[in-house]
Amino acid sequence: MNPMEQFIVKPLIAAPLFQIGGHPIYFTNQALLMIIVTLVSAVFLTFAVKPGALVPSRIQSMAELSYEFVGNMIHSATGEDGLKFFPFVFTLFIFVLCSNFFGMVPGSFTVTSQIAVTLALACTVIFTVIVVGFAKHGIGFLKLFVPHAPLPLLFLLVPIEVISFLTRPISLSVRLFANMLAGHTLLAVFAGFVVSLGFAGGILTAVAIAPMLLIVAIMLLELLVAFLQAYVFAILTCIYLNEALHLHDHH
Repeated sequence: MNPMEQFIVKPLIAAPLFQIGGHPIYFTNQALLMIIVTLVSAVFLTFAVKPGALVPSRIQSMAELSYEFVGNMIHSATGEDGLKFFPFVFTLFIFVLCSNFFGMVPGSFTVTSQIAVTLALACTVIFTVIVVGFAKHGIGFLKLFVPHAPLPLLFLLVPIEVISFLTRPISLSVRLFANMLAGHTLLAVFAGFVVSLGFAGGILTAVAIAPMLLIVAIMLLELLVAFLQAYVFAILTCIYLNEALHLHDHH
């Protein structure tokens, strides 16, 4: 059993949907899971808060807590000005969180284990930051790359600031991608141990209980990592937006 097989993007329909530059575009398992995550998240949040009961049910409480959690996160990182970006940050957080959790379902597909997906999300964040920065400050947004330092040091610090900003999409995407990839690979490896030892017979079959217990422990850890990675992605988005909104607070 190949532990990396679970990350292979496979077309679900033999015929391509269309072509771009001569390259066929297929409907894949990755696209299917992204659609499922989007629909399930939208339907759950819509119908959870629709009753608007004074004494909320458990489902309504979960939805309201998610709204409050993201709202408080944005307010603490960006202040009142950042609350206008609540729909953007909340959508990112819920999409990443649900993608991570759906990837824990056996036989499912982990969307956030694909660098193409995480890089697209990260580039969207940085593009939004640049647009917000120039929309609010104009050409003054470039002051973000000029720290308060003596003039001779600026020749060294300004290129470092520019490179640091340009590498943010890479670091933001690789952090999410690598954590999800590593955790699911580890689960697959230990699951292979359980199967191999289980069919070995004799005392080795009894030994299979050890990797099985490790799988349970790793699964619980992965659930925590799934939430933490969604939180980290969202809080870094808030921090980057705060830099675009409040240049002088950055340095």
